[in-house]
Amino acid sequence: MTLEQLRIFLAVAHSQHMTRAAAALNLTQSAVSASVAALEARYAVRFFDRVGRRIQLTEAGRHFVDEARAILARVETAELSLADWSDQVMGRVRIHASQTVASYWLPPHLVRLRTLYPRVQVELTVGNTRQAAHALLQGEADIGVVEGLVDEPALKATKVADDELCLVVGIGHPWAGLKRIDTGRYGETDWVLREPGSGTRARFEEHLASHGIALHRLRVMLEEPSNESILAAVMSSDAASVLSGRAVELAVAAGRVRAIAIPHMGRAFTALLHRERHHTRATRSLMDLLVARQGDGSLHGVMR
Repeated sequence: MTLEQLRIFLAVAHSQHMTRAAAALNLTQSAVSASVAALEARYAVRFFDRVGRRIQLTEAGRHFVDEARAILARVETAELSLADWSDQVMGRVRIHASQTVASYWLPPHLVRLRTLYPRVQVELTVGNTRQAAHALLQGEADIGVVEGLVDEPALKATKVADDELCLVVGIGHPWAGLKRIDTGRYGETDWVLREPGSGTRARFEEHLASHGIALHRLRVMLEEPSNESILAAVMSSDAASVLSGRAVELAVAAGRVRAIAIPHMGRAFTALLHRERHHTRATRSLMDLLVARQGDGSLHGVMR
């Protein structure tokens, strides 16, 4: 059994299709089929049932998926451990960032990391704050960068930047010409909000609670998983939303939406590390960059 056979097996198990697995691995279909067949013949076991043009994992195949993943994970850990002994910063850093961070703040820092350390491989996954924390706890990420508070003792949070939330409406909204909105008027409009688990959503709920307002008292028209989809909804309706000033800056400058300040709605972007896991030189180097460049990419007064 070779590591290459394990990688091919997992690719086929994931796609449940020989041709798609071959394309993902940049191999020929015959090479993929031969590798799987050789593994099955060597151990006299069938990993897949052929159903028409598709294949399905057998019971043995489903069991072997976990074993193959564990083996390759150990190999990868060994490779990263050896890379840490090198004189150069190299290896891989897996980043799980919440959407606002990944879209509007993190990219310049990743470019700088790759410029300084070209042998570092960056893998970025975008989700929300809750998903980033889960990925770290499960060992699926090396570092998380989020805009929400994370109440998890196993994770250490370090502030890396400041952010500011604002109320956003379309140019035809009754509030479009206002500079401030009293919270008592929140019930006058429909709302489009980020999904539960989002740091932006959590911070808005805290804001409501501080003014004695329950979320269910608002007319929530839509819940969307992205800042861009929320902006599109706001521009095409009389609904309001709350988003990061970073996320709406270009739309405000283009005159497509209006941003209204909400007092005391600042928050921090934080970098998360697992307290008990080993952090490679690549991960530590990224962390050092984020902390050293704290405050970079600040807002440019979108509500002025």
